[in-house]
Amino acid sequence: MKIHKEGKRIIVITLGMIFAIVLIINYYHPDQSLIHYLCYLALAALLVFVVRFFRNPDRPLSIDPTIVISPADGKVVEIIETHEPEFFGDNRLKVSIFMSPNNVHKNWYPVGGDIRFFRHHAGRFLVAWHPKSSDLNERTTVVIEKSNGTQLLVRQIAGAVAQRIRCYAEEGKNVDQGQELGFIKFGSRVDLYLPLGTDVLVSVNQKVSGCQTVIAKF
Repeated sequence: MKIHKEGKRIIVITLGMIFAIVLIINYYHPDQSLIHYLCYLALAALLVFVVRFFRNPDRPLSIDPTIVISPADGKVVEIIETHEPEFFGDNRLKVSIFMSPNNVHKNWYPVGGDIRFFRHHAGRFLVAWHPKSSDLNERTTVVIEKSNGTQLLVRQIAGAVAQRIRCYAEEGKNVDQGQELGFIKFGSRVDLYLPLGTDVLVSVNQKVSGCQTVIAKF
């Protein structure tokens, strides 16, 4: 299993913390007991969770400019027509994907093209499935313009636990569909804003896989 670069420091810190806890437990209570073994089991489970959270799967993709692929693993929690004020200033189709701590948290570009807009916003940490999290939480906004002029907005949103978003977007950069967009640490959400009239192919409560599930077709 490959480990994402964003997780290597945290895994090392977790290992150090676990080692220190084991040393302290055995220093003050050297006689091994059931409580010791339960503590070791809980610490091992914590390490497995942290390592697994930062897994970095390779997902080959056949590029197709007519489709929008899922930018994240998770579950579709909202599909609505709504006003997008930050960049477009008009109504768009919003597809929201909630990522639980059990999901892969690497994000992918849903389409290829030129990055026309990138912003990072500090903010609050509401639970990621809350509708207001799209506007109030820490978030990034990335607008990709396809070669035919169609523009699509991707927004990474931190949740109540996730308090660090990494986004590798740069304005003016050309990106490929399926290329890595970034990483969100722990529970979070990704919103897609699509042009009205786009044929959305997923439904609310459907589970999706990043770089694999087709979200919509132009």
